[in-house]
Amino acid sequence: MRDDVKTSCLKRLKRIEGQIRGLGAMVEEDRYCIDVVTQIAAARAALRRVEEEVLRDHVAHCVEHAISSGDKADQRRKIAELMDVIGRADR
Repeated sequence: MRDDVKTSCLKRLKRIEGQIRGLGAMVEEDRYCIDVVTQIAAARAALRRVEEEVLRDHVAHCVEHAISSGDKADQRRKIAELMDVIGRADR
């Protein structure tokens, strides 16, 4: 992972970590259910953005490298791996 992507992801993940702690506090304080659900949705969306950033970096480097290498087996492996992870992301 490139350093700039790593820095960005870590920054986002720290923010998400704070959101999750905040969610715990909301539950402990018996906050309004809809407010809790709204914050859960916000945390999931934030995680999806990190996931997209990591995948974008993977495609730009690992998959691109496999394509430019000319190694057909590596290309197939990288594409299959990418399709598997995208399929799991929707679950």
